[in-house]
Amino acid sequence: MSKKVHSTLENLQVLFEDNHLIVINKRPGDIVQGDKTGDEPLSDTVKAFIKKKYNKPGNVYLGVVHRLDRPTSGIVVFAKTSKALPRLNKMFAEKDAKKTYWAIVKNSPEEPEKRLVHWMKRNTKQNKSYAHIKEVTESKKAILTYRTLKKLDRYFLLEVDLETGRHHQIRSQLTAIGCPIKGDLKYGFNRSNEDGSIHLHARKLRLMHPVKKEPLEIIAPPPNDPIWNACI
Repeated sequence: MSKKVHSTLENLQVLFEDNHLIVINKRPGDIVQGDKTGDEPLSDTVKAFIKKKYNKPGNVYLGVVHRLDRPTSGIVVFAKTSKALPRLNKMFAEKDAKKTYWAIVKNSPEEPEKRLVHWMKRNTKQNKSYAHIKEVTESKKAILTYRTLKKLDRYFLLEVDLETGRHHQIRSQLTAIGCPIKGDLKYGFNRSNEDGSIHLHARKLRLMHPVKKEPLEIIAPPPNDPIWNACI
């Protein structure tokens, strides 16, 4: 098995930083916040990074704004001030932060570009969400738009814009149209990636700066592997 490379104090990929926020390119395998595994979360690594960089005494303030699934890579935003956190939370909750993902999938979609609308129902025991064509009990509407960017040797690169933010939304909706993401055993890909990652990457984020009110666009390079490298 390939060794998982986690973010550490030494290799942390900082995409943007100012007094109010810090944006990290998360590696697959990093957890954003602490969970039952007991593994060190990315939030703790970022706190340690800030503490060391600015030689800060005492505790470092860091607000978790949103998350990414553990096997997914890409952009994660943290708030560095208590002023920025509620504003960022509001932006993400109200979909004013525009997120674009890259996904490497097994099959070519029937249409090169399409807006997908499903009703998602979450199964907490399985930690999985199911995409239904029609509304079912306790389901939530899920909308995304994809377009095919590139045909690789055996896979296809899709760009995905999210309109809603449901649990495992991209993974579930792409599987529902017969395009499971490479490495995603949970959602129908036939084998896992050696390092436990899936080929889903939070590529781009557009938002207004929570304090300066200036537009920000952040782009994250995908992980360094032969398939991602073929996409650049």
